[in-house]
Amino acid sequence: MHKLIHYSFHRTTRPFLSTTMPDPHSITPLPPEQTASASSQTPPARPREPERAHGTSSRGNWSIGVGSAAAVREETCSCFAVVFSFWLFVSMTMILGVYGSVTIVLGPTSSKVFQPSSVFVKSVKVENLMGNHGGRPILYGTYGYPPLDVFSSWGETLNVSLPSGAEKEWKLYLNRGSAINISYHVSSRSSSVFLIVAQGTEAFTRWLENPTEPNTTLSWNVIHGSGMITQEIFQSSSYYIALGNLDEDVKVTLNLSVISSLHNTTNAYYRCALINSPCALDIFFLDGSAAVLVTPAPQQNASNEWYIKLSYGPRWVTYIFGIGGLTFLVFWSFNLLNNLQSAHEGGAGHRSVGTEPQRAPLLSHKDDDLSSWGSSYDSLPQDEEDLDFLPGGPIDGKLPGDGQTSNNTRRLCAICFDAPRDCFFLPCGHCVACFACGTRIAEASGTCPVCRRNMKKVRKIFTV
Repeated sequence: MHKLIHYSFHRTTRPFLSTTMPDPHSITPLPPEQTASASSQTPPARPREPERAHGTSSRGNWSIGVGSAAAVREETCSCFAVVFSFWLFVSMTMILGVYGSVTIVLGPTSSKVFQPSSVFVKSVKVENLMGNHGGRPILYGTYGYPPLDVFSSWGETLNVSLPSGAEKEWKLYLNRGSAINISYHVSSRSSSVFLIVAQGTEAFTRWLENPTEPNTTLSWNVIHGSGMITQEIFQSSSYYIALGNLDEDVKVTLNLSVISSLHNTTNAYYRCALINSPCALDIFFLDGSAAVLVTPAPQQNASNEWYIKLSYGPRWVTYIFGIGGLTFLVFWSFNLLNNLQSAHEGGAGHRSVGTEPQRAPLLSHKDDDLSSWGSSYDSLPQDEEDLDFLPGGPIDGKLPGDGQTSNNTRRLCAICFDAPRDCFFLPCGHCVACFACGTRIAEASGTCPVCRRNMKKVRKIFTV
């Protein structure tokens, strides 16, 4: 009679099973009846205690370091995109908005100063849109802001036929210290005509919306017959002199007498008359250069309004170095904060070792690689021993021996030790758990407890 020898071997590749392997030569054979009773009374093996945090810290820290490096790279790219977009927006705002080309209207005997920032502007270009008509404005270049110490007087007579419900305006540019004297004569004494002096386009527009109220005008008058109005100027700006009629058609005669304060251009280093070609003035870097545009005195039988186009040439070096400097500053600040945060997290991690080992992961995450994309049959030859623990028998379909019982611990789920192993993981093919526990593992961590590869699916094994 052959004696049945019962061995209890456990693969060391399963961390949830005991790794103790007895020497087969040191085992004493048992009779069949004792073997069966011993097998029936063998308690289920208990899962091995999880290792402490310091036992798996090296590989886990390496994975964390790789993830942190990837996160830093992504945040760096995002930071660069934000900085570049911000500076591009600022540059376009400066070039097209603050220092974009504009068209201004100037009256006779006036001077206006343009002093842009020499850091962002390289040149000032001025063009007379009216050509030779109405005299020749002159562009001057001065060192610094020129003083307002030159005064010039000029006068003009305006004859206006004003129908009912119509208005007529004249636009002047006057510096502070100037004064306006207006003598008027209305042909009909019974008619009420409005005469106003408004500062800026906004105030003039509000008066047009409601001519019967003063609103924000400097001088609002209802004139009859003859009279005079005087208005002093306290701020350099554009001013409107306007007439409005709400009654019958009338004729109005205005005699303008203006005392204009002008900027002193005696020490100008640049002078250019706007005839047929535009004039361009270079702005010295960090020198505070200023461009002064002066219009001539009024002329008879000619338009005394000048339409001037003003444009600025950007200093591209400032914008290029500005982008580089701002990007370097932001990157340096970002790296400094990231190093401080890493040092803080590293110190907190060393303090937590040994105090809270239960929070450390039992197995570190293992990224998927090309070897895990194969079929599940690739790993079957090395795990055939696992498959013979299934309820259906070994892989070759043979039934278990007479001396083996159904409650063998090697056939039980390595997670709950209650249900049989009836599932395997894809793509690795390991079979160590029941379908319920395997499903929970897939939903919780998504990695195989044996090889730590990312599992794609959990397949249940059916036996017949």
